[in-house]
Amino acid sequence: MTGLFYCVRKINKLTPVAFNAHYNFLYLNFERVKKFSKSLPSCKVSIVNKLKYRNMKKFAVVLSGSGVYDGAEIHESVLTILAIKKHGADYEIFAPDVLQHHVIDHVTGKEMKEKRNVLTESARIARGNIKPLSEFQARSFDALILPGGFGVAKNLCTYAFDGAKCTVNPDVEKAVKDMVSLQKPIGAMCISPVVLSKILGNVEVTIGNDKETADNVVLMGSIHKKATHGEVVKDSHRLIYTTPCYMLDANILQIELGTSNLISAILHDLQ
Repeated sequence: MTGLFYCVRKINKLTPVAFNAHYNFLYLNFERVKKFSKSLPSCKVSIVNKLKYRNMKKFAVVLSGSGVYDGAEIHESVLTILAIKKHGADYEIFAPDVLQHHVIDHVTGKEMKEKRNVLTESARIARGNIKPLSEFQARSFDALILPGGFGVAKNLCTYAFDGAKCTVNPDVEKAVKDMVSLQKPIGAMCISPVVLSKILGNVEVTIGNDKETADNVVLMGSIHKKATHGEVVKDSHRLIYTTPCYMLDANILQIELGTSNLISAILHDLQ
């Protein structure tokens, strides 16, 4: 306790360089600092807040546009980042800086004669706070999340057109492989597990119960497991987590359950 008292009292007067010298000690004693600081009027609250932020897990969320028929599924995307924050973690949003395959009128379902960029469209969901996926650094994050939507199958890969013989966007493939090489978790929902199957091959995933998609997952070398609303399938050998979401006939409450359970399962294993 004497060591904590010394660090907490002295750290208020330290220069930034000297601050870092004591920071690791406080970080390792985070829970004790929280309790101890309540009895020290001179202890700055910002110190404890900084320690808490350093201890916070950080997710990278990869979007594929904005809108279920040609981009990211908006319910899944928003409920994913909400679940991350509600579980006490933080996130950054990324998207490939490429043209969408096409643009769909979400009222008529018909293709429109215009071109849109995946990063620009994804920025609508991110409220502008987004980065190109080419800038993603796996070492800066604890987990990677792929929400669903037809944009996954059209913009992140070509599954919508080529099935099991699809190709994957190079930035997406690199992000997934980098996370796997660092033994960091990846979560995928809705149709996104097909991307993981194509990249990783032998991995256990779920897309719900759609037979055609499940058969293609198997053709790509993966194992498909049926799942229903809110269920999360974890691979036996890798930190890969998948849940069906809108691959099933679902309502928004069931999507909230699926996204929340996915984030919860990942954070549980990150403890």
